Amino acid sequence: MSYFPIILEMTGRRCLVIGGGLVAERKIAGLLDVGAEVTVISPKVTEAISHWSKNNSIQLEGRCYRIGDLAGYQLVFVATDDADVNDRVYQEGKSCGVWVNAADDPDHCDFILPAVIRRGDLAVAISTGGASPAATRAIREELDDYFTAEYAQLVQVAAEVRMELKEKTLNVGAGAWNSSLKGEFRRLIRAGRPEQAKEFLLKTLGARS
Repeated sequence: MSYFPIILEMTGRRCLVIGGGLVAERKIAGLLDVGAEVTVISPKVTEAISHWSKNNSIQLEGRCYRIGDLAGYQLVFVATDDADVNDRVYQEGKSCGVWVNAADDPDHCDFILPAVIRRGDLAVAISTGGASPAATRAIREELDDYFTAEYAQLVQVAAEVRMELKEKTLNVGAGAWNSSLKGEFRRLIRAGRPEQAKEFLLKTLGARS
């Protein structure tokens, strides 16, 4: 596998979506959720995409893709079911250094999108490198049951403790963190007692006497 997993900061990143169907709609929704700036090029769009355009959540150009459209964008998502468009967009991306993702066409992708499970600030990505989208979905469904809502609380409490340790200039190693996030801490999180879990963690890591 030649894909390198990466979590990318998307706030304010200029993204272009070519296509206006349901697949494009899902891509746009995901991009808006993470704060990207989205432009859509398509002569026809779904009702949801039209609504986003009318309330200024996205910029919409009601036409077909033309060479030169990728200028000024950092990421491009193609969702047209048109192999010729996929190829032309991909080749333009190569020529101007813009990353391209073509839905269900890994040969015309600089990057692929994993299946993602989100629990608060926790994001778990699952990918088969494009080899089997069906297997990716099946594994995601299995892990969805495993990562319960308590994981969002776990991450939130751990983040708050980390910030307090930084304010106190306390340097805690990975081994101490790993040990502290188990046992009693997890029991308190499962019991719905985040404040007690935080105090326990602070004390275990040396920020409380």
